[in-house]
Amino acid sequence: MLTDFFYLLRANRVPVTVTEWMIFMEALGKGLADESLDRLYTLARSLLVKDVTHYDTYDRVFAHYFKDVELAPSIKEELEEWLNQPIDALQLSPEEREMLEKWGFDKLQEEFEKRLQEQTERHDGGNRWIGTGGTSPFGHGGYNPQGIRVGGQGGNRTAIQVATKRRFANYRSDRVLDLRQMKMALKKLKVLERVGAADELDLDASIDKTCRDGGEIDLVFRPERKNRFKLLLLMDAGGSMDSYADLVSRMFSAASQMSHFKQFRYYYFHNCVYEEVFTDMELDERTATGKLLSDLESDWRVIFVGDAAMSPYELAAKYGAIYYYHRNEQPGLWWLKRFVHHFRKVVWLNPMPERFWMGQSIQMIRKLFPMYTLSLDGLEEAMNALR
Repeated sequence: MLTDFFYLLRANRVPVTVTEWMIFMEALGKGLADESLDRLYTLARSLLVKDVTHYDTYDRVFAHYFKDVELAPSIKEELEEWLNQPIDALQLSPEEREMLEKWGFDKLQEEFEKRLQEQTERHDGGNRWIGTGGTSPFGHGGYNPQGIRVGGQGGNRTAIQVATKRRFANYRSDRVLDLRQMKMALKKLKVLERVGAADELDLDASIDKTCRDGGEIDLVFRPERKNRFKLLLLMDAGGSMDSYADLVSRMFSAASQMSHFKQFRYYYFHNCVYEEVFTDMELDERTATGKLLSDLESDWRVIFVGDAAMSPYELAAKYGAIYYYHRNEQPGLWWLKRFVHHFRKVVWLNPMPERFWMGQSIQMIRKLFPMYTLSLDGLEEAMNALR
């Protein structure tokens, strides 16, 4: 059932797995689509499409498969602007209206696509181009008994097709992440190793050993593969980061809810890490940064989250911390370099768009860590770097 739809999605690079397809089939078997095309659309998209960047392709494939329609030709933005300012419609006699009924449906579509390719300027009141207020079969606000309405509102109700933009366009991959997308990205952080008791059947090894022993069944067991990934999350809070508090909260929520990490720790800092980091900033609960570094092995992966926007003195000068009474003996860069030297993999996620990364402090930190934007593309790249 619907097998061709599965292969059509895969052919258009929507990465649907067999497991996801079987779950979809099970959902259909339980009547969750309820014999409704709209419900089928929503059900299939929620189960088969993991990444919103594939929504547009999914829409196109769904429309083609279930409605047997070709994709509507794209409408130029400039053309839409012209159509948004129509002129008054012409008044035609019954004889003139009868003369306009000359094209069949196929011819109408063919001519419409030609006009889309050829038209270079605005037209109103004419009989050929896509415009307003005329007798052309294409446009709106005019009259033609066999037209295709493009934009605008229906008036004479004589259009046999309506050409508008599809509901979904390609999603921007640099847009702000939601919780689900962050979880999907964090799931890629895996370091699988076989550890513990040998209680998992190794089917290939069992078959091989059985064959070598002349057919006498000999089962081979091996330790289960477990994720050994250990994550340390360090988040800038307060000051200029207040603007990104909601986004960083989603990042923290996503990491906290992940159950596949072997270990997960998180701490807060303000602008830069110094001799202490906060376990709770509101209650002023702290832990020594030196102790943190000595407690954690070098195989922990580290993610800094912050806009890296501060005075360069905070990074380069003794007693340069932003709080006047905070007498840091070592500059911020000295502490950041300790993270670089201690841990194998460290990245910095910046919630500020990359076009604003001109500040001197940002450039100083980028020389130490690979820095990525806290966006869909940036998080994907950061997870790949950590792996």
